[in-house]
Amino acid sequence: MHRIPHGKDQVYSADRPVVFLMHGLLAASNCYVALGPEKAPAYNLADAGFDVWMGNARGNTNSRHHVSLNPDDKKEKGEFFDFSWEEIALYDLPAMIDYTLASTNKEKLHYIGHSQGGTAFLVLNSMNTKYNKKIESAHLWAGVGYQNHFPNSDLSQNMAVLGGLVELFPPEQSEVRSSRHADNCVGNVAQKYLCQLMEVSTLLGQDTKDAEESSSLFDNYDPAGAALKQIAHYGQNIRDKSFARWSYGSIQNLFIYGSRNPPKYDLSLITIKVTMHYTVNDNLLDERDVLSMANDMPNTTVRKVARETFLHEDFVAASDAKELVTEYVIEALKRDSGLH
Repeated sequence: MHRIPHGKDQVYSADRPVVFLMHGLLAASNCYVALGPEKAPAYNLADAGFDVWMGNARGNTNSRHHVSLNPDDKKEKGEFFDFSWEEIALYDLPAMIDYTLASTNKEKLHYIGHSQGGTAFLVLNSMNTKYNKKIESAHLWAGVGYQNHFPNSDLSQNMAVLGGLVELFPPEQSEVRSSRHADNCVGNVAQKYLCQLMEVSTLLGQDTKDAEESSSLFDNYDPAGAALKQIAHYGQNIRDKSFARWSYGSIQNLFIYGSRNPPKYDLSLITIKVTMHYTVNDNLLDERDVLSMANDMPNTTVRKVARETFLHEDFVAASDAKELVTEYVIEALKRDSGLH
């Protein structure tokens, strides 16, 4: 994890409310600081009076250590990367939340999750409901859960060419390529299709409001890596139109879960005050699915970003994300923390 305990020209105080930020798929904690001290959400939150903690999912650039397995070993790699976002949600996320609360001597924290960071939040708090009492409020930025209306119809076809991979964008590739983020998306056919699927290249700012400025900010921003199983789990949910646990096939499901189909995540068990921020130009999350999720969670509201061209990645990549998203979140967190 990484921490910003206070803002510029400030001193640390134990009274500062704690905010925990969790990144999306193929990202890491640095996505929350990449826009720099004036525009990046982590810096903005610290300047606004919060104690900011940023997590990292297993398998990304910052989280490749293991007590016995070597993720770079051909034989051990498969076992190391045999995880989906459910393992991140049920093991990694609560460990980081508990560590943060213990370190700050707090009983509750606020949560911000982008994309898969939202998925992990939904899974954790529907399956381990005691964490509903540890999170004061949550802001999900394009938090992916229901995908009944998944916008990208080419997923099944493009997923097929990813066969044989267990890890996406391993760090050793960085040593032999230029710093340009788009270089990750050429050459290897499987990764090229993956980039098209996830629109990873938009982190360069090609489609954001200020393309030239965003491009320069993200010149050295590379995909942080992930397990293919994370993508495949989303693929299963899209295929089955069901936000559910990993499917091992009907026979194994029967043995593991007691039913031929994997159990669905019950979002009605999430009682935390949640705001779901979304955009109508999202390539991974449809507005109808956002509204359905909010309808199933008893204490949830939705907020549409006020720019029609705002993209899935723009929550952490766009130069105007501060004005369109972060400032609203800061004001909401201040109210919920009693800072007003």
